[in-house]
Amino acid sequence: MDQPITVLLRRMSAGDSAASAELMPVVYAELRRIAGLHLRKERQDHTLQPTALVNEAYLRMFGQATPPFSDRAHFLALTSRVMRGILVDHARSRSSAKRGGDPRRVDMTIAVDGADNLIGLLDLHLALEELSAEHPNPAQAVEMRYFGGMTAEETAEVVGRTVHVVQHELRFAHSWLRRRLSQTA
Repeated sequence: MDQPITVLLRRMSAGDSAASAELMPVVYAELRRIAGLHLRKERQDHTLQPTALVNEAYLRMFGQATPPFSDRAHFLALTSRVMRGILVDHARSRSSAKRGGDPRRVDMTIAVDGADNLIGLLDLHLALEELSAEHPNPAQAVEMRYFGGMTAEETAEVVGRTVHVVQHELRFAHSWLRRRLSQTA
């Protein structure tokens, strides 16, 4: 199924407006799966639903102009990043709406070895931003793997590195995030 998606993305990048209408039905189930992964890490009473998150991400990505995508995996990785940004924006607006803030907590098993450790979504976002500034490749691998739901093989293909290197980057990022987030807990 990668081939039709890549073809549609390339048609969109070339200015074919019909390709956009064709793309959404093809990728919708996958985008909802990614949205579900993001929302599963959120609190139970979150007001956004997977459908709303998918729609908002799609609008943000294609509202102004069509960004260039190399293939399906690149598209899904960018979509996941946009979804995370939407959730961070949502957390910030809730936090600023309340004087005491909203200490949103999310289950973050990528940062803490399978423990039922809860960390703040904004803390996670800031930690990922720091990781990205210091070590962009491992941060990119985390983004694609844990937020995009991509395999290490798919991530390696998109970023042009070997699977072994991507796995090493994920281990490094996991350790780095664990250390960084333990400082904020």
